[in-house]
Amino acid sequence: MEQTWKILNPDAPEPVRERALNINRREFFSRSGTGVGVAALAGLLGRDVKGAESHSRLGFPGTGPSAKRVIYLFQNGAPTHCDLFDYKPRLHQLHGQPVPEEYLQGKRFSTMTGDPSGKLILQPIEPFRQYGQGGAWVSDLMPHTAAVADELCFVKSMHTDAVNHAPAISFLLSGAQIPGRPTLGAWLNYGLGSDAEDLPGFVVMTSVSKGTSCGQIFYDFYWGSGFLPTRYQGAKFRGSRDPVLYLKNPDGMDRSLRRGLLDDLAALNEIKFKDAGDPEIRTRIAQYEMAYRMQTSVPELTDLSDEPEHVLEMYGPQVREPGTFAYNCLLSRRLAERGVRYIQCMHAGWDQHNSLTTELYKQCEDTDQPSAALVRDLKMRGLLDDTLVIWGGEFGRTPFIQGNFDNRPRWGRDHHPYAFTTWLAGGGVKPGISWGASDDLGFNAVENPVHVHDLQATILHLLGIDHEKLTYRFQGRDFRLTDVHGHILKGVLA
Repeated sequence: MEQTWKILNPDAPEPVRERALNINRREFFSRSGTGVGVAALAGLLGRDVKGAESHSRLGFPGTGPSAKRVIYLFQNGAPTHCDLFDYKPRLHQLHGQPVPEEYLQGKRFSTMTGDPSGKLILQPIEPFRQYGQGGAWVSDLMPHTAAVADELCFVKSMHTDAVNHAPAISFLLSGAQIPGRPTLGAWLNYGLGSDAEDLPGFVVMTSVSKGTSCGQIFYDFYWGSGFLPTRYQGAKFRGSRDPVLYLKNPDGMDRSLRRGLLDDLAALNEIKFKDAGDPEIRTRIAQYEMAYRMQTSVPELTDLSDEPEHVLEMYGPQVREPGTFAYNCLLSRRLAERGVRYIQCMHAGWDQHNSLTTELYKQCEDTDQPSAALVRDLKMRGLLDDTLVIWGGEFGRTPFIQGNFDNRPRWGRDHHPYAFTTWLAGGGVKPGISWGASDDLGFNAVENPVHVHDLQATILHLLGIDHEKLTYRFQGRDFRLTDVHGHILKGVLA
Protein backbone atom coordinates (compact mmCIF):
# COMPACT_ATOMS: atom_id res chain seq x y z
CA MET A 1 0.00 0.00 0.00
CA GLU A 2 2.83 2.38 0.81
CA GLN A 3 4.49 1.70 -2.53
CA THR A 4 1.22 2.09 -4.45
CA TRP A 5 0.42 5.40 -2.76
CA LYS A 6 3.93 6.67 -3.45
CA ILE A 7 3.73 5.77 -7.13
CA LEU A 8 0.29 7.32 -7.63
CA ASN A 9 1.00 10.40 -5.52
CA PRO A 10 4.76 11.04 -5.73
CA ASP A 11 4.48 14.75 -5.01
CA ALA A 12 2.03 14.63 -2.12
CA PRO A 13 3.29 16.35 1.05
CA GLU A 14 4.63 13.83 3.54
CA PRO A 15 2.04 14.50 6.30
CA VAL A 16 -0.79 14.12 3.80
CA ARG A 17 0.63 10.88 2.47
CA GLU A 18 1.22 9.49 5.96
CA ARG A 19 -2.34 10.31 7.01
CA ALA A 20 -3.70 8.52 3.97
CA LEU A 21 -1.47 5.53 4.68
CA ASN A 22 -2.71 5.30 8.25
CA ILE A 23 -6.33 5.45 7.13
CA ASN A 24 -5.67 2.66 4.62
CA ARG A 25 -3.93 0.56 7.26
CA ARG A 26 -6.78 0.99 9.74
CA GLU A 27 -9.32 -0.04 7.14
CA PHE A 28 -7.18 -3.01 6.14
CA PHE A 29 -6.85 -4.34 9.66
CA SER A 30 -10.43 -3.62 10.63
CA ARG A 31 -11.71 -5.77 7.76
CA SER A 32 -9.23 -8.60 8.21
CA GLY A 33 -10.75 -10.38 11.21
CA THR A 34 -8.71 -11.79 14.07
CA GLY A 35 -6.83 -14.93 15.03
CA VAL A 36 -4.74 -16.93 12.59
CA GLY A 37 -6.01 -14.87 9.64
CA VAL A 38 -4.58 -11.69 11.11
CA ALA A 39 -1.28 -13.37 11.90
CA ALA A 40 -1.00 -14.79 8.38
CA LEU A 41 -1.84 -11.45 6.79
CA ALA A 42 0.56 -9.69 9.10
CA GLY A 43 3.26 -12.10 8.04
CA LEU A 44 2.80 -10.90 4.50
CA LEU A 45 3.39 -7.29 5.43
CA GLY A 46 7.15 -7.73 5.34
CA ARG A 47 6.76 -8.64 1.66
CA ASP A 48 4.21 -5.99 0.65
CA VAL A 49 6.53 -4.52 -1.96
CA LYS A 50 7.44 -7.85 -3.56
CA GLY A 51 7.34 -7.52 -7.31
CA ALA A 52 8.02 -3.78 -7.33
CA GLU A 53 11.00 -4.39 -9.61
CA SER A 54 8.64 -4.62 -12.58
CA HIS A 55 7.32 -1.11 -12.12
CA SER A 56 8.84 1.47 -14.46
CA ARG A 57 9.13 4.01 -11.67
CA LEU A 58 11.88 1.88 -10.10
CA GLY A 59 13.45 0.26 -13.12
CA PHE A 60 14.08 0.69 -16.80
CA PRO A 61 11.03 0.09 -19.02
CA GLY A 62 11.56 -2.85 -21.34
CA THR A 63 14.52 -4.31 -19.43
CA GLY A 64 14.58 -6.85 -16.65
CA PRO A 65 17.13 -7.37 -13.90
CA SER A 66 20.27 -9.39 -14.54
CA ALA A 67 20.56 -10.31 -10.87
CA LYS A 68 17.90 -11.45 -8.43
CA ARG A 69 20.04 -11.34 -5.32
CA VAL A 70 23.34 -10.04 -3.92
CA ILE A 71 26.02 -11.66 -1.77
CA TYR A 72 28.42 -9.01 -0.51
CA LEU A 73 31.67 -10.48 0.87
CA PHE A 74 32.66 -7.32 2.70
CA GLN A 75 36.27 -7.25 3.95
CA ASN A 76 36.36 -4.88 6.93
CA GLY A 77 39.63 -3.08 7.49
CA ALA A 78 40.59 -2.52 3.84
CA PRO A 79 42.52 -5.23 1.94
CA THR A 80 45.77 -4.00 0.42
CA HIS A 81 45.28 -3.68 -3.33
CA CYS A 82 49.03 -3.21 -3.77
CA ASP A 83 49.72 -6.71 -2.43
CA LEU A 84 46.72 -8.63 -3.78
CA PHE A 85 45.27 -7.57 -7.14
CA ASP A 86 46.85 -4.34 -8.46
CA TYR A 87 50.29 -5.27 -9.76
CA LYS A 88 52.66 -2.34 -10.24
CA PRO A 89 56.23 -3.20 -11.40
CA ARG A 90 57.38 0.34 -10.55
CA LEU A 91 56.87 -0.40 -6.85
CA HIS A 92 59.76 -2.87 -7.18
CA GLN A 93 61.86 -0.29 -8.99
CA LEU A 94 61.30 2.41 -6.33
CA HIS A 95 61.30 0.07 -3.31
CA GLY A 96 62.79 1.94 -0.36
CA GLN A 97 62.76 5.33 -2.09
CA PRO A 98 60.58 8.32 -1.11
CA VAL A 99 57.23 8.75 -2.86
CA PRO A 100 57.58 11.36 -5.62
CA GLU A 101 56.01 14.57 -4.37
CA GLU A 102 53.68 14.93 -7.37
CA TYR A 103 51.70 11.91 -6.13
CA LEU A 104 51.07 13.51 -2.75
CA GLN A 105 49.80 16.97 -3.69
CA GLY A 106 46.37 17.75 -2.26
CA LYS A 107 46.04 14.33 -0.61
CA ARG A 108 44.62 13.71 2.84
CA PHE A 109 45.74 10.69 4.87
CA SER A 110 44.91 9.33 8.29
CA THR A 111 46.46 10.90 11.38
CA MET A 112 48.73 7.84 11.63
CA THR A 113 50.47 8.95 8.42
CA GLY A 114 50.22 12.68 8.98
CA ASP A 115 52.52 14.39 6.50
CA PRO A 116 53.26 11.78 3.79
CA SER A 117 56.36 13.60 2.51
CA GLY A 118 59.39 11.37 2.66
CA LYS A 119 57.43 8.14 3.08
CA LEU A 120 59.18 5.19 1.46
CA ILE A 121 57.74 3.07 -1.35
CA LEU A 122 57.07 -0.57 -0.39
CA GLN A 123 56.99 -3.31 -3.02
CA PRO A 124 54.44 -6.18 -2.87
CA ILE A 125 55.37 -8.69 -0.20
CA GLU A 126 54.68 -11.68 -2.48
CA PRO A 127 55.00 -12.20 -6.26
CA PHE A 128 52.16 -11.61 -8.73
CA ARG A 129 51.29 -13.84 -11.70
CA GLN A 130 48.80 -13.65 -14.54
CA TYR A 131 45.84 -16.02 -14.70
CA GLY A 132 43.06 -17.01 -17.05
CA GLN A 133 42.27 -15.95 -20.56
CA GLY A 134 42.00 -12.35 -19.39
CA GLY A 135 45.52 -12.37 -17.95
CA ALA A 136 44.41 -11.05 -14.56
CA TRP A 137 47.24 -10.20 -12.18
CA VAL A 138 46.76 -11.90 -8.79
CA SER A 139 49.17 -12.28 -5.90
CA ASP A 140 50.45 -15.66 -4.77
CA LEU A 141 48.61 -14.84 -1.54
CA MET A 142 45.32 -15.58 -3.35
CA PRO A 143 45.80 -18.84 -5.33
CA HIS A 144 42.14 -19.95 -5.12
CA THR A 145 40.84 -16.58 -6.29
CA ALA A 146 43.41 -16.68 -9.08
CA ALA A 147 42.01 -20.03 -10.21
CA VAL A 148 38.55 -18.49 -10.81
CA ALA A 149 39.89 -15.29 -12.39
CA ASP A 150 37.95 -15.92 -15.59
CA GLU A 151 34.70 -15.67 -13.59
CA LEU A 152 35.63 -12.33 -12.03
CA CYS A 153 35.50 -8.68 -13.03
CA PHE A 154 38.27 -6.77 -11.22
CA VAL A 155 37.39 -3.10 -10.74
CA LYS A 156 40.82 -1.56 -10.15
CA SER A 157 39.92 2.12 -10.11
CA MET A 158 37.71 2.37 -7.04
CA HIS A 159 38.03 5.51 -4.91
CA THR A 160 36.13 6.96 -1.97
CA ASP A 161 35.73 10.14 0.08
CA ALA A 162 36.44 8.75 3.55
CA VAL A 163 39.82 8.03 5.12
CA ASN A 164 38.79 6.15 8.30
CA HIS A 165 37.05 2.79 8.67
CA ALA A 166 33.59 3.40 10.10
CA PRO A 167 32.80 6.46 7.93
CA ALA A 168 34.13 4.67 4.84
CA ILE A 169 32.13 1.49 5.50
CA SER A 170 29.01 3.54 6.21
CA PHE A 171 29.62 5.50 3.00
CA LEU A 172 30.00 2.39 0.88
CA LEU A 173 26.98 0.61 2.36
CA SER A 174 24.61 3.55 2.88
CA GLY A 175 25.89 6.38 0.69
CA ALA A 176 26.70 8.62 3.68
CA GLN A 177 29.64 8.76 6.06
CA ILE A 178 27.44 9.70 9.01
CA PRO A 179 25.31 6.81 10.34
CA GLY A 180 21.55 7.02 9.99
CA ARG A 181 20.88 6.32 6.31
CA PRO A 182 19.39 3.06 5.00
CA THR A 183 22.00 0.53 3.92
CA LEU A 184 22.11 -1.20 0.55
CA GLY A 185 20.37 -4.31 1.83
CA ALA A 186 17.58 -2.24 3.38
CA TRP A 187 17.05 -0.32 0.13
CA LEU A 188 16.79 -3.59 -1.80
CA ASN A 189 14.48 -5.11 0.79
CA TYR A 190 12.30 -1.99 0.57
CA GLY A 191 12.36 -1.67 -3.21
CA LEU A 192 12.13 -5.31 -4.27
CA GLY A 193 10.85 -7.27 -1.31
CA SER A 194 12.02 -10.83 -0.80
CA ASP A 195 11.40 -14.21 -2.38
CA ALA A 196 12.08 -15.94 0.94
CA GLU A 197 8.92 -17.08 2.68
CA ASP A 198 10.48 -18.28 5.93
CA LEU A 199 13.65 -16.20 6.21
CA PRO A 200 14.39 -12.45 6.35
CA GLY A 201 15.04 -10.71 3.05
CA PHE A 202 18.27 -9.18 4.38
CA VAL A 203 20.68 -11.36 6.39
CA VAL A 204 24.04 -10.36 7.89
CA MET A 205 26.84 -12.62 9.14
CA THR A 206 30.16 -11.52 10.63
CA SER A 207 33.50 -13.21 11.23
CA VAL A 208 37.09 -12.41 12.16
CA SER A 209 40.27 -14.44 11.79
CA LYS A 210 41.40 -16.11 15.00
CA GLY A 211 44.28 -14.45 16.78
CA THR A 212 44.21 -11.29 14.72
CA SER A 213 45.24 -8.05 16.38
CA CYS A 214 43.57 -5.84 13.76
CA GLY A 215 39.91 -6.72 14.01
CA GLN A 216 37.27 -4.10 13.30
CA ILE A 217 34.12 -3.42 15.28
CA PHE A 218 30.88 -4.45 13.56
CA TYR A 219 28.50 -1.56 14.20
CA ASP A 220 24.78 -2.25 13.87
CA PHE A 221 24.36 0.70 11.52
CA TYR A 222 26.29 -1.28 8.87
CA TRP A 223 23.05 -3.16 8.28
CA GLY A 224 20.52 -0.63 9.56
CA SER A 225 17.35 0.60 7.88
CA GLY A 226 17.93 4.26 8.75
CA PHE A 227 14.71 6.19 8.25
CA LEU A 228 13.04 3.33 6.36
CA PRO A 229 10.62 1.24 8.41
CA THR A 230 12.63 -1.08 10.62
CA ARG A 231 11.26 -4.24 9.02
CA TYR A 232 13.74 -3.60 6.18
CA GLN A 233 16.87 -3.72 8.35
CA GLY A 234 19.27 -6.65 8.28
CA ALA A 235 18.79 -9.65 10.54
CA LYS A 236 22.13 -10.59 12.07
CA PHE A 237 22.87 -14.30 12.37
CA ARG A 238 25.28 -15.06 15.20
CA GLY A 239 28.38 -17.16 14.69
CA SER A 240 27.10 -20.19 16.60
CA ARG A 241 24.96 -23.27 16.10
CA ASP A 242 22.07 -21.22 17.48
CA PRO A 243 22.35 -18.21 15.11
CA VAL A 244 19.11 -16.43 16.05
CA LEU A 245 18.27 -15.73 19.68
CA TYR A 246 14.90 -16.64 21.24
CA LEU A 247 13.61 -18.79 18.38
CA LYS A 248 13.20 -21.84 20.58
CA ASN A 249 10.03 -22.18 22.63
CA PRO A 250 10.52 -21.77 26.39
CA ASP A 251 10.33 -24.87 28.53
CA GLY A 252 6.73 -25.97 28.88
CA MET A 253 5.50 -24.24 25.72
CA ASP A 254 4.83 -26.34 22.62
CA ARG A 255 4.33 -25.06 19.06
CA SER A 256 0.54 -24.98 19.25
CA LEU A 257 0.66 -22.89 22.44
CA ARG A 258 3.13 -20.50 20.75
CA ARG A 259 0.74 -20.25 17.78
CA GLY A 260 -2.11 -19.28 20.06
CA LEU A 261 0.04 -16.70 21.84
CA LEU A 262 0.96 -15.10 18.52
CA ASP A 263 -2.68 -14.96 17.48
CA ASP A 264 -3.57 -13.14 20.69
CA LEU A 265 -0.65 -10.73 20.24
CA ALA A 266 -1.74 -10.04 16.68
CA ALA A 267 -5.25 -9.19 17.87
CA LEU A 268 -3.89 -6.85 20.57
CA ASN A 269 -1.55 -5.18 18.10
CA GLU A 270 -4.45 -4.72 15.70
CA ILE A 271 -6.30 -2.78 18.38
CA LYS A 272 -3.20 -0.70 19.06
CA PHE A 273 -2.70 -0.04 15.36
CA LYS A 274 -6.28 1.22 14.98
CA ASP A 275 -5.63 3.70 17.78
CA ALA A 276 -2.14 4.86 16.83
CA GLY A 277 -1.66 4.13 13.14
CA ASP A 278 2.06 3.66 13.84
CA PRO A 279 3.69 1.75 10.94
CA GLU A 280 6.20 0.21 13.35
CA ILE A 281 3.33 -1.90 14.72
CA ARG A 282 3.33 -3.61 11.34
CA THR A 283 7.00 -4.41 11.87
CA ARG A 284 6.30 -5.87 15.30
CA ILE A 285 3.54 -8.15 13.99
CA ALA A 286 5.58 -9.24 10.96
CA GLN A 287 8.65 -10.00 13.11
CA TYR A 288 6.64 -12.18 15.49
CA GLU A 289 5.28 -14.11 12.55
CA MET A 290 8.69 -14.40 10.86
CA ALA A 291 10.26 -15.67 14.10
CA TYR A 292 7.57 -18.36 14.26
CA ARG A 293 8.36 -19.53 10.73
CA MET A 294 12.10 -19.36 11.40
CA GLN A 295 11.72 -21.93 14.18
CA THR A 296 11.64 -24.44 11.34
CA SER A 297 13.59 -22.72 8.57
CA VAL A 298 16.73 -21.75 10.52
CA PRO A 299 17.53 -25.25 11.89
CA GLU A 300 17.04 -26.61 8.37
CA LEU A 301 19.26 -23.87 6.94
CA THR A 302 22.14 -24.58 9.32
CA ASP A 303 21.96 -28.37 9.08
CA LEU A 304 24.83 -29.17 6.73
CA SER A 305 24.28 -32.93 6.75
CA ASP A 306 22.81 -32.77 3.24
CA GLU A 307 25.92 -31.10 1.80
CA PRO A 308 28.11 -33.45 -0.29
CA GLU A 309 31.60 -34.00 1.08
CA HIS A 310 33.26 -32.60 -2.05
CA VAL A 311 31.36 -29.32 -1.59
CA LEU A 312 32.42 -29.02 2.05
CA GLU A 313 36.03 -29.70 1.08
CA MET A 314 35.81 -27.00 -1.60
CA TYR A 315 35.13 -24.34 1.06
CA GLY A 316 38.13 -25.37 3.17
CA PRO A 317 38.82 -26.83 6.62
CA GLN A 318 36.88 -24.20 8.61
CA VAL A 319 33.57 -24.75 6.83
CA ARG A 320 32.10 -26.88 9.62
CA GLU A 321 32.92 -24.30 12.29
CA PRO A 322 30.08 -21.77 12.85
CA GLY A 323 31.29 -18.18 12.92
CA THR A 324 34.12 -18.64 10.43
CA PHE A 325 34.21 -16.95 7.06
CA ALA A 326 34.14 -20.34 5.31
CA TYR A 327 30.99 -21.39 7.19
CA ASN A 328 29.35 -18.03 6.44
CA CYS A 329 30.17 -18.34 2.72
CA LEU A 330 28.51 -21.76 2.55
CA LEU A 331 25.53 -20.42 4.51
CA SER A 332 25.37 -17.51 2.04
CA ARG A 333 24.86 -19.95 -0.80
CA ARG A 334 22.16 -21.79 1.16
CA LEU A 335 20.42 -18.48 1.93
CA ALA A 336 20.58 -17.52 -1.76
CA GLU A 337 18.97 -20.82 -2.71
CA ARG A 338 16.12 -20.07 -0.33
CA GLY A 339 15.30 -16.71 -1.88
CA VAL A 340 17.02 -14.25 0.46
CA ARG A 341 17.47 -11.02 -1.49
CA TYR A 342 20.63 -9.61 0.10
CA ILE A 343 23.30 -11.39 2.12
CA GLN A 344 26.05 -9.34 3.77
CA CYS A 345 28.95 -11.53 4.84
CA MET A 346 31.46 -9.32 6.72
CA HIS A 347 34.97 -10.40 7.70
CA ALA A 348 37.26 -8.21 9.79
CA GLY A 349 41.03 -8.13 10.29
CA TRP A 350 42.44 -6.46 7.17
CA ASP A 351 43.76 -3.36 8.98
CA GLN A 352 47.46 -4.20 8.67
CA HIS A 353 49.18 -1.07 9.97
CA ASN A 354 52.11 -3.08 11.34
CA SER A 355 51.34 -6.72 10.47
CA LEU A 356 51.53 -6.89 6.70
CA THR A 357 54.13 -9.68 6.73
CA THR A 358 52.28 -11.72 9.36
CA GLU A 359 48.53 -11.25 9.63
CA LEU A 360 47.90 -10.59 5.93
CA TYR A 361 48.88 -14.20 5.29
CA LYS A 362 46.30 -15.41 7.82
CA GLN A 363 43.58 -13.19 6.37
CA CYS A 364 44.19 -14.56 2.88
CA GLU A 365 44.33 -18.12 4.17
CA ASP A 366 40.94 -17.72 5.88
CA THR A 367 39.14 -15.93 3.05
CA ASP A 368 40.70 -16.88 -0.29
CA GLN A 369 39.45 -20.46 -0.59
CA PRO A 370 35.88 -19.85 0.68
CA SER A 371 35.41 -16.82 -1.59
CA ALA A 372 36.46 -18.76 -4.66
CA ALA A 373 34.43 -21.78 -3.55
CA LEU A 374 31.29 -19.66 -3.30
CA VAL A 375 31.71 -18.52 -6.91
CA ARG A 376 32.32 -22.11 -8.06
CA ASP A 377 29.42 -23.46 -6.01
CA LEU A 378 26.95 -20.91 -7.33
CA LYS A 379 28.03 -21.66 -10.89
CA MET A 380 27.71 -25.43 -10.43
CA ARG A 381 24.13 -24.94 -9.22
CA GLY A 382 23.15 -22.51 -11.98
CA LEU A 383 22.83 -19.63 -9.52
CA LEU A 384 25.77 -17.48 -10.54
CA ASP A 385 24.03 -15.98 -13.57
CA ASP A 386 21.42 -14.27 -11.39
CA THR A 387 23.46 -13.82 -8.19
CA LEU A 388 25.78 -10.81 -7.94
CA VAL A 389 28.80 -11.57 -5.76
CA ILE A 390 30.90 -8.61 -4.56
CA TRP A 391 34.27 -8.86 -2.78
CA GLY A 392 36.03 -5.82 -1.38
CA GLY A 393 36.61 -3.42 1.49
CA GLU A 394 36.04 0.22 2.31
CA PHE A 395 39.31 1.54 0.79
CA GLY A 396 42.84 0.36 -0.05
CA ARG A 397 46.26 0.59 1.59
CA THR A 398 49.08 3.04 0.88
CA PRO A 399 51.77 2.13 -1.65
CA PHE A 400 54.26 3.47 0.89
CA ILE A 401 55.29 1.82 4.12
CA GLN A 402 53.99 2.51 7.60
CA GLY A 403 56.63 1.69 10.17
CA ASN A 404 60.37 1.11 10.19
CA PHE A 405 61.69 -0.01 6.81
CA ASP A 406 64.48 -2.03 8.48
CA ASN A 407 62.02 -4.02 10.63
CA ARG A 408 60.30 -6.31 8.13
CA PRO A 409 58.17 -8.22 10.71
CA ARG A 410 56.47 -4.90 11.55
CA TRP A 411 55.87 -3.61 8.04
CA GLY A 412 52.47 -2.08 7.43
CA ARG A 413 50.43 0.14 5.14
CA ASP A 414 48.05 2.94 6.15
CA HIS A 415 44.53 3.75 4.88
CA HIS A 416 44.34 4.77 1.23
CA PRO A 417 41.07 6.13 -0.27
CA TYR A 418 42.43 7.20 -3.66
CA ALA A 419 42.65 3.81 -5.38
CA PHE A 420 41.60 0.28 -4.45
CA THR A 421 40.27 -2.91 -6.01
CA THR A 422 36.92 -4.65 -5.77
CA TRP A 423 35.89 -7.72 -7.71
CA LEU A 424 32.44 -8.69 -8.96
CA ALA A 425 31.13 -12.00 -10.26
CA GLY A 426 27.89 -13.23 -11.84
CA GLY A 427 24.66 -11.27 -11.88
CA GLY A 428 25.09 -9.73 -15.33
CA VAL A 429 28.74 -8.66 -14.98
CA LYS A 430 31.33 -9.37 -17.68
CA PRO A 431 33.57 -12.21 -16.51
CA GLY A 432 37.32 -12.38 -17.00
CA ILE A 433 38.03 -8.66 -17.32
CA SER A 434 39.69 -5.84 -15.42
CA TRP A 435 37.94 -2.47 -15.47
CA GLY A 436 39.71 0.81 -14.82
CA ALA A 437 43.24 1.28 -13.58
CA SER A 438 45.31 3.12 -11.03
CA ASP A 439 48.54 4.94 -11.88
CA ASP A 440 51.97 3.31 -12.03
CA LEU A 441 52.29 3.28 -8.23
CA GLY A 442 48.73 2.21 -7.43
CA PHE A 443 48.29 5.64 -5.89
CA ASN A 444 45.43 7.31 -7.79
CA ALA A 445 42.55 5.99 -9.90
CA VAL A 446 43.33 7.35 -13.37
CA GLU A 447 41.56 5.18 -15.98
CA ASN A 448 37.76 4.95 -15.76
CA PRO A 449 37.67 6.06 -12.10
CA VAL A 450 34.86 4.40 -10.13
CA HIS A 451 33.43 6.32 -7.19
CA VAL A 452 31.51 4.55 -4.43
CA HIS A 453 28.23 6.01 -5.75
CA ASP A 454 29.03 4.62 -9.20
CA LEU A 455 29.37 1.12 -7.75
CA GLN A 456 26.08 1.55 -5.87
CA ALA A 457 24.28 2.75 -9.01
CA THR A 458 25.62 -0.24 -10.94
CA ILE A 459 24.54 -2.73 -8.28
CA LEU A 460 21.00 -1.34 -8.34
CA HIS A 461 21.01 -1.37 -12.16
CA LEU A 462 21.96 -5.04 -12.21
CA LEU A 463 18.93 -5.73 -10.04
CA GLY A 464 16.69 -3.84 -12.45
CA ILE A 465 16.48 -0.61 -10.46
CA ASP A 466 17.10 2.93 -11.69
CA HIS A 467 19.12 4.38 -8.80
CA GLU A 468 17.56 7.81 -9.37
CA LYS A 469 14.02 6.45 -8.95
CA LEU A 470 14.36 4.32 -5.82
CA THR A 471 13.67 7.06 -3.27
CA TYR A 472 12.10 7.55 0.13
CA ARG A 473 10.73 10.83 1.42
CA PHE A 474 12.02 11.80 4.85
CA GLN A 475 11.89 15.18 6.57
CA GLY A 476 10.70 16.89 3.42
CA ARG A 477 13.35 15.48 1.09
CA ASP A 478 13.48 12.53 -1.31
CA PHE A 479 16.51 10.45 -0.31
CA ARG A 480 18.24 7.77 -2.35
CA LEU A 481 21.23 5.46 -1.89
CA THR A 482 23.41 7.40 -4.35
CA ASP A 483 22.41 10.84 -3.00
CA VAL A 484 22.67 13.11 -6.08
CA HIS A 485 25.53 11.20 -7.70
CA GLY A 486 26.29 7.90 -9.38
CA HIS A 487 26.93 6.63 -12.92
CA ILE A 488 26.37 3.11 -14.16
CA LEU A 489 29.54 1.26 -15.13
CA LYS A 490 28.38 0.23 -18.58
CA GLY A 491 31.79 -1.25 -19.37
CA VAL A 492 31.34 -4.02 -16.79
CA LEU A 493 27.86 -5.07 -17.91
CA ALA A 494 27.64 -8.38 -19.75
